[in-house]
Amino acid sequence: MILFPAIDIRNGNCVRLIQGDYNKEIVYGDSPTDMALEWQRQGAEYLHLIDLDGAKSGNSSNREAIQAVAKAVSIPVQVGGGIRSMEIIDAHIESGVSRVIIGTAAISDKVFLKEAVEKYGDKIAVSIDARNGFVATDGWTETSDVQAIDLLKELEKLGVKTVIYTDIFKDGMMQGPNFEELDAVNRASSIDVIASGGVSTEGNIKQLKTMDLYGAIIGKALYDGNLSLEKLMGDDNNGK
Repeated sequence: MILFPAIDIRNGNCVRLIQGDYNKEIVYGDSPTDMALEWQRQGAEYLHLIDLDGAKSGNSSNREAIQAVAKAVSIPVQVGGGIRSMEIIDAHIESGVSRVIIGTAAISDKVFLKEAVEKYGDKIAVSIDARNGFVATDGWTETSDVQAIDLLKELEKLGVKTVIYTDIFKDGMMQGPNFEELDAVNRASSIDVIASGGVSTEGNIKQLKTMDLYGAIIGKALYDGNLSLEKLMGDDNNGK
């Protein structure tokens, strides 16, 4: 299972939001590139970047910061937040981003999603952000009437290979992931599932590993020092 350190970017800074609330922001640094290089130094295999301004507005105002990260590190980078046009996807892929994550547009614009998957294949992932099992959109500000598992099955038919599944109620709360929901989502299709939201202890990570998930994103627990990526990667290499 790949561990993805999260770098959330807002106004050019590295931040974390509590439960996706833009009014509850903690700033952890003013250089996403420095943060990315630090996670790489600690052994990260893959980075997870989110453009929070883009997620809310659809305008990718942090594109230069994201491209600087992709150029600076030697490990793969996946990027999400406000990915609503082929022009934005093309720009990210051309700048060295390995995988682009489509969120809101995966529900609102299936033609766009299909075009992206046909052009870039497994370089396209979809973010499923759920609240009580229903998909949330527009930077988590709206909840749709689409059930997450129904969306997953639809994505599988379109050829999507990877999804990032976030339980919004767990995100940033340090209370552990929603294991039951993650297990149901992972079993519902052949798509690779990356768990996101609430991963806060080594025990959480061990339990996720038993569920045969493709990956897990770690955010607040790393920034607050509750988890050490260096130690986690060391344990991984020692077979723990």
